[in-house]
Amino acid sequence: MMLGNLIARFKDEATAAEALLMLDDLVLVTRIREAAARNALTPEAFVVEAVGGFVGGASDEDWASVIGHINRNDDPGLTFLKRMIDIALTDAGTAASALSDRGH
Repeated sequence: MMLGNLIARFKDEATAAEALLMLDDLVLVTRIREAAARNALTPEAFVVEAVGGFVGGASDEDWASVIGHINRNDDPGLTFLKRMIDIALTDAGTAASALSDRGH
C-alpha cells in the first residue's frame, strides 16, 4: 500500500478503531485512552489527530525517520500507526507537562 493511501485511510475514525484493535498492545492502547481523555477525545479521534498532526506539521527529518522505521518492518501500516501514536503521546505529554509547570 502506498503511504498516501495509508494516510488517507487514517482520516476516518472507523479505520482508527480497527487499527486500535490491530495494535494488540494493551499498554499502548491504555496510554492512548488516557491521552484521549485528557484532551476530551475518543481514542479513535486521538489516532486521527495523531496522524493528521504529523502530516500537517512534520519536518523532512521527521518524515525520513518515519519512512526509515516503515522500511525496516514487515507491517508498514502498523509501523506507521505506532510511530504516529508515539509522537502524539510524546507531544501530549510535553504539552501536559508545560501546562502543569505553569500552574494550570
